[in-house]
Amino acid sequence: MTELTPVPDQAGGDADTVAARSTSVSVTARDQGGSTNGHVGDRASWRRLSVATAEPAASADPAASADPAAPAASAAPAASAASAASAGPATGGDHRSGDEVEAGIVALWQAFGRRRDQELRDRLVLHYAPLVKYVAGRVGTGLPSHVDVSDLIQSGIFGLVDAIEKFEPERGLKFETYAMQRIRGAILDDLRAQDWVPRSVRSRARDVERALERLEAKLQRTATDAELAGELELSLDELRELFAQLQMTSVIALDDLIGAGPAQASLAETLPDDRAEDPVAALVDRDSRRQLAEAVERLSERDRVVVTLYYFENLTLAEIGKVLGVTESRVCQLHTRAVLRLRTKLTEQA
Repeated sequence: MTELTPVPDQAGGDADTVAARSTSVSVTARDQGGSTNGHVGDRASWRRLSVATAEPAASADPAASADPAAPAASAAPAASAASAASAGPATGGDHRSGDEVEAGIVALWQAFGRRRDQELRDRLVLHYAPLVKYVAGRVGTGLPSHVDVSDLIQSGIFGLVDAIEKFEPERGLKFETYAMQRIRGAILDDLRAQDWVPRSVRSRARDVERALERLEAKLQRTATDAELAGELELSLDELRELFAQLQMTSVIALDDLIGAGPAQASLAETLPDDRAEDPVAALVDRDSRRQLAEAVERLSERDRVVVTLYYFENLTLAEIGKVLGVTESRVCQLHTRAVLRLRTKLTEQA
């Protein structure tokens, strides 16, 4: 595992402040499965690399074995230092000074500028990998909670590779300043590619938010639709149409947790099911049926027969009259009396 040195807040920090220490490096040209022509190479290999940088262990120091005395001992000091830097980090304690680390990185850049070798590029990627995690953390602070920082790091790795490919050390500029802009741009481009909402709608949503902030600060109250439409120079119909478009931009994950403590639950658990039976209504209906059955049992025998035949057997008043041997009008009187008695008994119980 490797241990990262904290990256400074300023974009243009020195190379030795971004350097990382490592006890093992396993990324080689063969591991990446790519060619040595200087292009990005296999995307799957870089995804594996991005996963490694997402952990609190990332890069190896490409100048771990650079010898500061090499310029005096060799006719090609830059190539010697780059070769030593590519050989891997020292296995023991590393007590090199910042100047020695810087010299090794400069030699590695010089060697990469001449040969454009993929192995040298991978060494540079491992050295500057903490920049990706730093930029991804800064970008991720303003994003929704469902956006994973590891996805941002994966996108930033491609931006770092592109920055290494296009950087020109002979101009005398700091690579960190240039790379952080390319990494941030790669992350934002990937986020925009995954966003299903058009950028124009996002822009209009920001305009509405800023207009609301201006009006509420000016009026010291919630602005009406008419006032907001005037601030945006829109009609009320156009404002309502804009609101309908902005509704589609509000997306929330159903598995997001709400509440706190024992009452914590996901949003999906709080959504009502219109097809489900209401337990309160079911309980009230069951109790009403029980009370009605008890009231029917307390009726006289003839009244109970009329109610039973009329409501449960679905007989007409004339058919009930034939069963009881009375006229239809008499059955109507018996039915009215039974209903009034039932109503009275249910009212008393309530």
